[in-house]
Amino acid sequence: MPHSVTLISTIAGAFVLALILGYIAVRLRMPALVGYLIAGVVMGPYTPGFTGDIELIQQLAEIGVMLLMFGVGLHLSLEDLLSVRRIAVPGAVLQIGVATLLGAAVAHYWWHWDAGAAVVFGLSLSCASTVVLLRALEARGSLETLTGRIAVGWLVMEDIAMVVALVLMPPLAAALGSDTAVAGSGSLAKTLSLTMGSVVLFVVLMFVVGRRVFPWLLLRIAGTGSRELFTLAVMAAGVGIAYAAGVIFGVSYALGAFFAGMVMRESEFSHRAADESLPFRDAFAVLFFVSVGMLFDPALLWEEPLKILTVLFIIIIGKSIAAFGLVLIFRYPLNTALTVSAALAQIGEFSFILAGMGVALGLLSLEGQNLILAGAVISIALNPVVFSAIEPARKWILKRSRLARYMARPNDRLAELPHSFTPAKLTNHLLIVGYGRVGRRIGEALKAQNLTFVVAEQNREIVARLRAEGIPAVAGDATEPEVLIQAHVSRARALVIATPDTIGVKAIMDIAHRLRPELPVIVRTHGDNEAEELRHEPRVEVFMGEEELAKAMLAALLREVKPNAA
Repeated sequence: MPHSVTLISTIAGAFVLALILGYIAVRLRMPALVGYLIAGVVMGPYTPGFTGDIELIQQLAEIGVMLLMFGVGLHLSLEDLLSVRRIAVPGAVLQIGVATLLGAAVAHYWWHWDAGAAVVFGLSLSCASTVVLLRALEARGSLETLTGRIAVGWLVMEDIAMVVALVLMPPLAAALGSDTAVAGSGSLAKTLSLTMGSVVLFVVLMFVVGRRVFPWLLLRIAGTGSRELFTLAVMAAGVGIAYAAGVIFGVSYALGAFFAGMVMRESEFSHRAADESLPFRDAFAVLFFVSVGMLFDPALLWEEPLKILTVLFIIIIGKSIAAFGLVLIFRYPLNTALTVSAALAQIGEFSFILAGMGVALGLLSLEGQNLILAGAVISIALNPVVFSAIEPARKWILKRSRLARYMARPNDRLAELPHSFTPAKLTNHLLIVGYGRVGRRIGEALKAQNLTFVVAEQNREIVARLRAEGIPAVAGDATEPEVLIQAHVSRARALVIATPDTIGVKAIMDIAHRLRPELPVIVRTHGDNEAEELRHEPRVEVFMGEEELAKAMLAALLREVKPNAA
């Protein structure tokens, strides 16, 4: 042919195979991403037949990671991220440490690898894939919940830690046993200072300059009325800022895109930006899973089955147990602990980069890299199954373990209302579950009218602040009966469910009606199917954002039309 069509053939093969195998996976009641991973294996270099260009598809997959992280930034504000810093920062650091020690101990003492290879191996198993987490949270409608924010914040901290690790590996390589020429270059203190300084400078520039410039620019482009220019502006912001973050500041593309999204969130067109970029995010995310599958050599399954099982045990069981215990120690609900554990029960993009650098520095063998790749592919494929086991696991643990019940509801002053709140405040009150953007506005309106209300909220910092203001508030997951009991649901005048967690709404309603069958319930929803299902429940009034917005706009329109008609 007159020109190369490697890019076209690789993209065409990836999309066609992913569509066919993804459809088969869904028909077999498996997640579609399992089909995408298998599509990657089929078109990879280790299986016969068509082989795609692995370097090209990995670059395309990197764009998918950028767009996904950009989309998350459009949904999460800096306030959301800072609200979970007290658990996300220490939790991520401690979990990385535990997972690294576990992986390194197995590699060094059981497999007899040298110290450098063991450390790189353990570190590669400690970092979960943000892309996989986002797909799981979006599928469950949990991205904007407290649990979702904790999981995202946790993985953002992991990503920052991995950026630091990648920068420190070359100067530390000599001490870890490498004899390559690049190993001893650079001062450790200088390298660390430059890395952290670059990250801080990038973040400061984004939030001081970027949050003014980019929303203004988006407003100017939206004013042209051109949909193509608006979509192009969104894509240019997401990919362009991510690329600049990597090239200029040494920040990973994923983190650069995430902060770009958080800055663009300040624009009044942020929701439109999220909608416009959604098809691109979905398409490139598919290429990410295909690229992961292409790295996997199926022969490892029968050549090293025991080692692969050990790697999976560390990723799925070891990391999850560590995260589970840490979340409970920080006094968050059992459901949050299980969700964060499931989110971390896989590894992804940073693991590949760490393993590749380890091989380049002469620290890690090709065998170690292949085991990491195998662990990534299989753990990603199993992650939807792990997420689906959260609710059954929660019920099983609470039913059989007194220790778990104690840890889930520890002796916590925020989990119980103090006696200083008078019976008048806890009788015939309005009960608000979830004090985020919607719940807070409802609470402020009730306070302005001197109406008494009680709040049930998972975020402990919000609960502490409300109590300081004299408002009765209980910390905990309202899907647990103890939380609603502490909030005196049996004496409430009405229940308002303002949490964005679509999965937990039905459970909260069921518990409330078991405790008080005649209780009126007002609930927010996010989709037509969910709204239709909830409207069949007795004594329930349902509000859906888009529907209520349309009603308010229609009312305003009619007010303008009627005087003219008269």
